[in-house]
Amino acid sequence: MRTLFAVFLGFWLLLVQSAFAVNPDEMLKDPALEARARHLSAQLRCMVCQNQSIDDSNAELARDLRLLVRERIVKGDSDDDVIRYLVSRYGEFVLLKPRLTSETLLLWGAPGLLLVIGVGAAFAYSRRRRSVAAAQPLSADEEARLKRLLEE
Repeated sequence: MRTLFAVFLGFWLLLVQSAFAVNPDEMLKDPALEARARHLSAQLRCMVCQNQSIDDSNAELARDLRLLVRERIVKGDSDDDVIRYLVSRYGEFVLLKPRLTSETLLLWGAPGLLLVIGVGAAFAYSRRRRSVAAAQPLSADEEARLKRLLEE
């Protein structure tokens, strides 16, 4: 029974160890290169999580992208080369902060445009509310009728 437990424990330790084998912090020995890799990873979107950078994500694809970034840095690619390579493979969506291009102009301009429209609508609404006439006083007949209705 002890032998079976020892074999099971050995296999389990091998599996757990292989799960932690790909640790991005251990990939690059040079701290300057590792800092570059971390900086780049913080700018790239995890395609699985979509709201996290690949530096923050635990997804398998994010781990692969972190390794790819480090491989490209070790090969001597500049930061722009690494970004261009990933954008060519995954499109602009891989960037957490999209570039200002003709395709993304609406994305960058929409908040300002919506703010201007909202302020204009609020201004127009407030001007229209002011122009509504004040309530007209009730005539003697209307007051008498109202009094009768309230007494009933």
